[in-house]
Amino acid sequence: MSQHRFVRGGMKAAAVLGMATMAGLIGFGTAHAQKTVKVGVSLPLTGADAEDAVHIKNGIQMAADEVNAAGGAGGYKIDLVVYDSGTATAGQYDPAQAATNIKKFVGDPAVVSVVGPMMSGEGKAEAPILSEANLATITPSSTNPDITNPAMAAQYKPKGKAIYFRTVTTDAYQGPNMANWMHDKLKIKSVYVLDDSGAYGVGIADSFQKQAEKIGIKVLGRDQLNPKEADYTTVLTKIKALKPDALYYGGVGQAGIKLAKQAYDIIPNVIKAGGDGVQGLSFLKGVGFPAAEGWYSTNASPHVTEEASTKDWVKRYQAKFPNQGFDDYTITAYDGMMVIADAIKRVAAAGKPVNRDTVRDAMQETKLKTLQGEVSFDANGDMVSKVVSVFQYHENKSAPIDDFDKQNPYIGVAPETPQS
Repeated sequence: MSQHRFVRGGMKAAAVLGMATMAGLIGFGTAHAQKTVKVGVSLPLTGADAEDAVHIKNGIQMAADEVNAAGGAGGYKIDLVVYDSGTATAGQYDPAQAATNIKKFVGDPAVVSVVGPMMSGEGKAEAPILSEANLATITPSSTNPDITNPAMAAQYKPKGKAIYFRTVTTDAYQGPNMANWMHDKLKIKSVYVLDDSGAYGVGIADSFQKQAEKIGIKVLGRDQLNPKEADYTTVLTKIKALKPDALYYGGVGQAGIKLAKQAYDIIPNVIKAGGDGVQGLSFLKGVGFPAAEGWYSTNASPHVTEEASTKDWVKRYQAKFPNQGFDDYTITAYDGMMVIADAIKRVAAAGKPVNRDTVRDAMQETKLKTLQGEVSFDANGDMVSKVVSVFQYHENKSAPIDDFDKQNPYIGVAPETPQS
């Protein structure tokens, strides 16, 4: 486990101009911040998804730095405290480590909210601890619906109040909407489904499979991959013999990278798709071209990194983090930090003490204009917006490998209801 604090300091002129715009957007004061609150950040900075985690961390840091430079959130300076939820033993995110990190945040009364987790397996370990402390978190990328499902409230929010907020939608939409898209756009008739045994992977594969069967796609089989194993040729050879139109993988990079490399050799002509677990530079760089070529993936958020409305944000990001990539979840992380800052501002403006109880309550009532549009939550903490975006990896030799928008171009929005 590692701990570090972000270094705040001099920002370039372009960044200052942009932060003034964002400060005006959500109404931060310009007076020098006299008081400080802490916001915890727990992300898997070690392991297979570390590069994507760094991009999420960058988004959080950028938002906090801009808020602080504009006078703080309601006069409160935000101090980010960052822990690593990945371990070398796990080779990726580690739910036990994530739980340990959350306990440390809970033990520090100055921590009024948390940003994270990145992965749903972490979220399932963290949510009950957060609930007991009434400490709200906001995740920019965790999509398993169980955590916010009211039918599972006794397990994940035993104290009753929503404490797990999201700036993305859930796999109750991401998996089924991709099934709809593959049915409508790719006209697939059959599919083989794989998952990586993790909470996210199993959940999104389940929801994809259920919708695929409902709309008439024949599911030829389902298998589970062990992320620690190196060789998936046995299951891929079995899939080859069944001749499905498509392969759908629910899971993250540790198994996904090996799967993509081996699938290129064994089933090169089968359509391949996954969720946001295969959407990111960690996956792309781990697999490389030509093995990544043609893979479809989704994001549980609108695609905004190429929109005119985010051009200024992109310039500020590139000035602050030169030679580092970003994607839509960098923006959902930025927006998540802005949600917390807005909640702190509203609590302070109301003359209430800024603590985890008042900040949680304010987050529940959020209606904030952000880079991805208005962010607001239902009673369970889920985003009201349900947009699922679709992408496909295509090698662009004229662009750098880490120009993600060029190497993994956006295709469109997956339909919530089949169009045919």
